[in-house]
Parts: sequence; structure tokens; C-alpha cells
Amino acid sequence: MPPATTRTFSFICGQDDFLVGRMGRKRFDELAGDTADEFSREIVNGFAANVDEVETAVNRFRESVQTLPMFGGRRVVWLKDVNFLADTVTGKAETTLKCVEDLQQLLESVDPAETAVLITAAPVDRRRSFPKWCEKSSEFALADGGGDAEGLAVVVQAEARAAGVEFGPGALELLLAKIGANTRLLVEEVHKLAANAEGAVIEEASVTELTPNAAQGEFFETADAFFSGDLKWALAALRRHFFAGGDARPVLGALQNRNRILIQLRALSDAGEAKAGPRGIEGLQQAAETHRARYGEAASEKSSFNVFTQNPWYLGKLAGAAPLPSLRRLIDNQRAFIDAFDEIIRRPDAQEEVLRDMAVRCLAA
Repeated sequence: MPPATTRTFSFICGQDDFLVGRMGRKRFDELAGDTADEFSREIVNGFAANVDEVETAVNRFRESVQTLPMFGGRRVVWLKDVNFLADTVTGKAETTLKCVEDLQQLLESVDPAETAVLITAAPVDRRRSFPKWCEKSSEFALADGGGDAEGLAVVVQAEARAAGVEFGPGALELLLAKIGANTRLLVEEVHKLAANAEGAVIEEASVTELTPNAAQGEFFETADAFFSGDLKWALAALRRHFFAGGDARPVLGALQNRNRILIQLRALSDAGEAKAGPRGIEGLQQAAETHRARYGEAASEKSSFNVFTQNPWYLGKLAGAAPLPSLRRLIDNQRAFIDAFDEIIRRPDAQEEVLRDMAVRCLAA
């Protein structure tokens, strides 16, 4: 049996720079706790916008690793925020690949008794030889939310457990819908919600009240109010939006996006291919197999133009408990949104008035 590979350095990678950086900081603090003084610790910036900066980062790292500690003892060197291991133009450049080979040779020569080395990298193309070598030769860790809702949910739930709380029904899904794929903001929101939680449970109502609508292109209150059919609420939501200095175009965008989704849901519902269930809209997977070809090359890209790219639970929230509006009503909404956009182009100083009039026409009908 061959001897085990000596793991001479630590390597933390993933696709999410926030998660990688946070795990890297924790590991660096652990390693630095064994050093005699601050002069024995050094952080080298590994972020490179071009191949020249890749060479500069690797050379600086080499100098740091080969520098003897001023007062003796062990040194700790952190090559931080490496981004040239990704599948990018810079990452694939011949000069970069040569620098990565030099980096591997340097790491092979490191004596961990004299120098503790930590590398954090995001994003990383793990198909390449260097990351594969690191998995075998280092104390390897993968810090990744995956980028999709499922991966982000794992990160958020782990953060909640660490804070001593858990999510009540619907709270986690609403948090992900409101924040989107921003792990830094998600983690901050978990801590805020945990501090305000009654008992050890974060309820959906708390997420609704305390969490901002940070997901790009979403303006939840105005859209929620409009599609609830509550004219008084819709007008109040518009007043708050414009009082805070908001613009009409993102509101119209949010309304159009939701209306597109509801049109598709209504068509699937009328065809008996989808219905609301306890975990959101049921039947989407089977319907997707039938209709996927009609969406062309963008069939897998998340978009309001493609209902099958949406989360079934989120679709259930959009549809609500009440019956969906008729297909005619939804098409009339879309026409009203277009008319409002044209009117705003003609009257840019009357945006709130235009949207209020549009809401009255649509909801009074």
C-alpha cells in the first residue's frame, strides 16, 4: 500500500467568493494562533484582472513563502481571493497556466513545519489538473452554496442552526425569493431574523416584515397588492414606493414578469396539466417534458418567460389561495402595462399618476 500523501498546505475553494472568504478567514485565524507575532503572518492578494497580475500575484506569494521569519518560528501565508483558476479568458491564458504550474511546484516544496500556507479561490474550474491535485495534496475544503435555490437553502439552514433557530413553514422559501442568490446578504438576514425571532423559530410573517426585497427586478409589495385585487392596498403601496424616490419602470417590470408567469399557469391549469398543492404548483415537471421544446435554447435559463424555470413553491405563492384571474383578465393586464409604459414616455413627470390610473382601471374591472 503506497504511503499517504503529505498535505503541506490548506486549499479552500468554491463558486461563491463570500463563503470561500469567510471559511478562509476562520482557517487563517486558526493557523495564525500558533505564530509568535504579527510579522509572522502575511496575506497576499491573489485577485488578477489579467495575466500580468497573475504573474505578480504568484511572484509575491513565492517571495512571501520563501521569506524567513524575523524572530524565528513558523510563518503563515494566505494567498487570498484567487480568481485565475476559473474558466475565464485570463484563467485559460498560456501565461496563466504556466504560472499555475510554477505555483504547484512551489507548494510541493513547502515545509509545513516552517510555513503554513492557505489558498482561497473562487470561482474555480475543478475539471483542471491543479484543483484536482490540490484535492489530493492539501487540506481541501469546498465552500459552496451551489448558486441554485437548493444549495442556497443548505447554506441558510446551516447558518440558522448555528444561530440557534430554525425556519417555520414558508419562511425559508420566502427569504430566498426576497433576497435571491446573494449569500452575504442571506447570512446577514438570518442573523437579523434570529435576533428578532420569538422563541427559536423564524416565522414567515417576520420575513415579510423585516426582510427587504433585494432580488433584482422584484418589488414584492406593489406586485402582491396588485394581484391580490385589493385596490386600496395597491394604491398605498404605490404611494410608499414613489414617496421613497422609486421609479415606475421597475414596478412595471415586476408586474409584467408576474403577469407572464400567471398567464402560463392559467393556461396549464385550464389544460389540466398543473394545479396548486400543499408544496406549491404540482404537475410542472410532467408539463415541462411536454412543452420544453417550445422554449428553444433558453429552456434552462430562469426567466419569467418560462414558467418551468421557476420554483414550484414560489409559483404557489404567486398564484395564491384564490382562483387565478381569467386568461382574458391577464392579457388585458399586459396590455394595460404596455399602455402605461407608453404614457410614461410621454409624461415622465407623472409616473405615479399614470400607475395609479392603471391600477384603478385594472382592479376596478
